[in-house]
Amino acid sequence: MGSGHAHRLHLHGHSPVHRLPAHTKLVAVLAFVVVVVSTPREAVWAFAGYALLLAAVARAARVPAGFALRRMAVEVPFVAFALLLPFVAQGGRTEVLGMQLSVSGLWGAWNILAKGTLGVGASVLLAATTELRDLLLGLQRLRMPPMLVQIASFMLRYGDVIADELARMRIARESRGFRARGPRAWGVLARTAGALFIRTYERGERVHLAMVSRGYTGAMPVLDGRAATRAQWSAALALPVTALAVCLPAWTL
Repeated sequence: MGSGHAHRLHLHGHSPVHRLPAHTKLVAVLAFVVVVVSTPREAVWAFAGYALLLAAVARAARVPAGFALRRMAVEVPFVAFALLLPFVAQGGRTEVLGMQLSVSGLWGAWNILAKGTLGVGASVLLAATTELRDLLLGLQRLRMPPMLVQIASFMLRYGDVIADELARMRIARESRGFRARGPRAWGVLARTAGALFIRTYERGERVHLAMVSRGYTGAMPVLDGRAATRAQWSAALALPVTALAVCLPAWTL
């Protein structure tokens, strides 16, 4: 189950965070994100505390800041959307650097940036300290619907295979002098997509027949039946519990 090689999001290591069972880290990250999302946007100091907590986890996991920041670039579209809010939102206006900006838009932009960045940062740390195969086993351990776990497993396992197939098709086109320039190339690209779909469908049928011939009945065997110890749960839940201790005063002050 899972791919046969490490994903680029994963950083191999032997830190205490790496050694925690995957299902405990999944629960911890989910709980942390829930706490962050439920924090009032006006409690700016609370979000600074959450950032310090993530920095402490990154330090314990020996994840370099550059490694994490490069992989957090996935939130750039959300950042662009947030930056537009002060200009398009309605309500009272205030002057910032000579520009008239919406007060509610500024708070909305801050809300998206702060909570989105913290959520993405927590997810990046989870992926950096947990292999994809272990994440799938963690979902299995948490009693996620087996069919969803299997779909995710095959998607991760064969995503690179399909990407390699597409790369070979691109090389074959270019070796015959094809260059994607203008609308005239759209027909060729459409036929390429159709051929890729047919090849993917046929590969899926072959994989399914191979699994059935080996005894597959619709459910994958449970490969990891070990339960996490109380100490491991305590270590994993230290992040969301500490975040909750920061969140509660944010609602009362």
